[in-house]
Formats: sequence, C-alpha cells, structure tokens
Amino acid sequence: MRIIAAALIAATLTPLGALAADQALIDAAKKEGEVTWYTTSIVDQFVRPAAQAFEKKYGIKVNYIRSNAIEIELRVSNEAKAGRIQGDLIDGTTASITLKKMNLVEKWTPNVDLPDRYKDPEGYWMASQEYVLLPGYNTDMIPKGSEPKSLQDLLDPKYKGKMVWNTTPSASAGQGFVGLVLMEMGEEKGRAYLEKLAKQDVAGMKAAARQVLDQAVAGEYAIALQIFHNHTTISQARGAPVYFLKTEPGLGVVLPMSVLKNSPHPNAGKLLFDFVLSEEGQKIMAESGELPVLPSMPPKVAALRPGPDTFRAIYLPPEKLAEALAGWTKIYNEYFR
Repeated sequence: MRIIAAALIAATLTPLGALAADQALIDAAKKEGEVTWYTTSIVDQFVRPAAQAFEKKYGIKVNYIRSNAIEIELRVSNEAKAGRIQGDLIDGTTASITLKKMNLVEKWTPNVDLPDRYKDPEGYWMASQEYVLLPGYNTDMIPKGSEPKSLQDLLDPKYKGKMVWNTTPSASAGQGFVGLVLMEMGEEKGRAYLEKLAKQDVAGMKAAARQVLDQAVAGEYAIALQIFHNHTTISQARGAPVYFLKTEPGLGVVLPMSVLKNSPHPNAGKLLFDFVLSEEGQKIMAESGELPVLPSMPPKVAALRPGPDTFRAIYLPPEKLAEALAGWTKIYNEYFR
C-alpha cells in the first residue's frame, strides 16, 4: 500500500511541478510587459491574429516586424555588433540556422512533442509551421483541366513570358526552384532543363512569394513559380481565380523559430514561442490557412498535405537548405541573370 501511495504522490507531483514552471514563466513574462517578434510570416494571415490572442490571454504587448529571412539575419547580426539586441523571438526558413552559427540564439524550445524534422536535436529551434513550394496559376487564364501537370509542361512555348518568380535568394524564389530541379533530376538533366527554362523568359520580382502570387491573381502573369501553395487556397476562399499546380515534386520546408540570446524580453519571447506551438496557437495557424506542425492539428484544406493521395514533396532540413542556397544561387545566376 505504501508503494502504491508513493507512486500516486509522485504521479501527482510531476504535473504540478510542470505547472509551477509554466506559471513562473508567465509571471516573469508579465513583468517584462512586451515582446518583439521578427517574423517572415504574413501579418494578416497568422501574425496579427496570433498576437491579438496572446495579448488577450496574457496582457503582454506584441511588437512584430515582418521581413524575409535574410533581412532578419542581417538585422539581428547588426544589433549584436552594436551590443544591443532589440528582438526577442525570430522565425525564418534559414534565420535560426544562420544565427545559431553566430551564437545569437538561445538553447530553448517549448515542451512539445513533434516529429524530428520539426526540431533541432540540440534544442536551439523548433518549427512553428511548414511550407510546400509549388507553382500557383490563374484559373481564368489557364482553365482547370488544361493546366501544366509536370515540370516539363512548364517548358511549353505557350507559357513563354507568362511566368514570374521571386529573385531574392531563398527557397521561395528562383534559386529554390533551381535547387528543386537539381534534386529531382540530377546535375546533368537538371541543367539541361534549366537551359530550356531560361528561354521561357521568366519574369523576376524582388518581392515576397505572396506578392509574386498576387501578380498571378491579378492576371499580370498566368503562373507564379515557387510560391507557398497554401496561399492559393487562402486567396481562392476569398474569391480569387487561383490554385496550385501539382507539378511534382513540391519543395517542403519548415519554419524554425528561436529565442534570441541577450534579448530585452527573454521570458516574454519564450512565452510567445510556447503559445505559437500550443494547441491554441496551432489552431489559429490552421484557421488562418497555414500548415501547422502539431500532429493533432490538421490543415484547413486536407489537399494541402503531401501524401500518397495528394502529391509528392521533397523535404529539406533547414540546415541543408541553408548550406545549399549559395550553390543554387550560383547556378541560378548562370541561367537567369
């Protein structure tokens, strides 16, 4: 009986200890009063709703600044050189990886059970969401049923001058498309394909992938290459004539999130990180049309998940993506600059 009683006491004390730690973080975060989040996510889709829910729950003000991953890396490194880190929490496809190498992110992640591809084994980052990069197309300009169904179909002369992509080096840009082609086809066949694609006069924009997709929505171009495919379903739900192409494979990437080292509001940064990965935060993620990472939280549109009944995707770990991007950029410049 004493053994059973001791076991019951231990089982009772364990969750209470976890709750005490959580409350201590909440109290410390509330004392800080605010948090600054450098994010690559679309403000209207997820950032603002998540920030508002966090502020309502904890009474902690969220300041968010939206940039691309490269701009976040530069901002934080400049702040570190000046001896004054101003952000607390960051996300970005490569930002956590780059800043980890610079010793500018803290070893801390929420206590959430996620598949291995969504977390750093050393504990410096955890993914808040995932993306799949595929082309999007205007369904008025290219009626459904007649759309390109493979990468080879994009070489059809009728699409010459009618495609656009982002030119800022990232996975969601021409450089990422180049990398996808090379991974799928190999060096020799991939380069032969890129040589043919270069003759298609793909237009370039120094803009976020969301803005590139908006060009297709507006009818400026028929196809937007290497965009976040879930953005097409978000726009479609609002009445836009757009959907994504299943020109397999898609490029699957995750969005790592990290707490910055020596930040002004470290506890508030950790609490916001914890909130984003909580069921409440991931539900907001799903409802916004983004792809949550919590296994128990399905996306709003089931067809967005790669799988045997939908489409194939190649997943690239953030570290591999960061390493590969420079090489992809060099090859991109050979054919498209």
